[in-house]
Amino acid sequence: MLHLASQSPRRRQLLEQIGVAFAVLDVEVAEQRIADEPPQDYVSRVARDKARAGLARLGHAEDVAVLGADTEVVLDDEVFGKPQDADAAAAMLRRLSGRTHAVVSVVWLVGAARERCEVSVSQVRFAVLDEPTIAAYVATGEPFGKAGAYAIQGRGAMLVEHLQGSYSGVMGLPVFETAHLLRDFGITPG
Repeated sequence: MLHLASQSPRRRQLLEQIGVAFAVLDVEVAEQRIADEPPQDYVSRVARDKARAGLARLGHAEDVAVLGADTEVVLDDEVFGKPQDADAAAAMLRRLSGRTHAVVSVVWLVGAARERCEVSVSQVRFAVLDEPTIAAYVATGEPFGKAGAYAIQGRGAMLVEHLQGSYSGVMGLPVFETAHLLRDFGITPG
């Protein structure tokens, strides 16, 4: 049985999109970057910790696999988490304005006997954003709860000038990589 260690509605939607049955687990893990930890290592560690926490809640049963994922926006080696308030969201958007940033999405699938991961790194270039555009977007409320203060699947798509990589990875669950992991564990999407 597949379990998703995430409360993210976007991750649930993307997993449903590929046609696999799963249950949702709510897990709490620390999302704190260790000093000098490379961004991709941080994202991978958090995703793995989510999957392992889910497996531990289920008692490491033999017939269980737990999927954990994490996605972060990275600019100049700085990991942009979720903004705490409107000022933080606007500040993030100002920093991303007119620049290309990486979106690192890592998926771990863990079971009692093994674990594997897949990594998706996309490059996203924002248009140059003026203050009224930033203020209007922040006022929608969409930036809250989103890494880097934007949702590419929502109104945030208007900010993106170019995407090279995985659209679903930027949303929070790279579908191609996830399907590959599932097949490797004998779980057939579709």
